[in-house]
Amino acid sequence: MFLILLTYQKPLSEVDALLEAHRAFLKAQYAAGHFLLSGPKMPRTGGVILAQAESAEALQAILALDPFYQSGVAAYEVVQFNAVASHPDLAQWLNA
Repeated sequence: MFLILLTYQKPLSEVDALLEAHRAFLKAQYAAGHFLLSGPKMPRTGGVILAQAESAEALQAILALDPFYQSGVAAYEVVQFNAVASHPDLAQWLNA
């Protein structure tokens, strides 16, 4: 399991210009089963994605498709963790 923290590196006007393409990227990753949750940070300084992938390298290849990544409007911090406890409704995502 991976927690991805995006931090905007450019003004919001540049981020917003790519927002539609970024959302299409997110939608494709949800359809592929890679992304579980996502949304903007509050205040709006970046975003957060909860993802699953076979490996850190596989996740990096996925993130390289993001228009935010390709244009350099966001920096990415990837935290890999082993999900061993959850709310019962989320138990299917546990790595235990």
